[in-house]
Amino acid sequence: MANRSESTLEDHTGYWLRFVSNHVSHAFARKVEAQGVTVAEWVLLRQMIDAGAANPSQLAEAVGMTRGAVSKLVERLSRKKLALRSASDGDRRYQTVELTAVGKQIVPVLARLADENDREFFGHLKPEERTKLVNLLQDIVRRHGWKNLPVD
Repeated sequence: MANRSESTLEDHTGYWLRFVSNHVSHAFARKVEAQGVTVAEWVLLRQMIDAGAANPSQLAEAVGMTRGAVSKLVERLSRKKLALRSASDGDRRYQTVELTAVGKQIVPVLARLADENDREFFGHLKPEERTKLVNLLQDIVRRHGWKNLPVD
């Protein structure tokens, strides 16, 4: 048998990032889906609570999604009574979207789930270890100029 010199999966940092990310993300997805929303909807809800009434293109830019993707998410949130679309009086093509009262109430619930998920997976780290990990990951994001928020 030949001596293999190829690296193994476990030799790669990306492998371990993906391993952890998959478990953290899937656990969070289950938590928010139990509340009736997807992770992508949560990302948009969280952005919308800060933005207030905004047009879909502003939201799309803020979360790094296409306007079409945001429009589909807004439509789903509207059907769930979490968001409301309003057309401009002067131009029916111009719309704003904002959270309904129910939408505003669910955001803190979902934020607590995100906090719980972080504690579940990273709570064993010392504060300085967690800060170092986040700083390293943020540095990678900055170096690559990534803007799209993770929604999958």
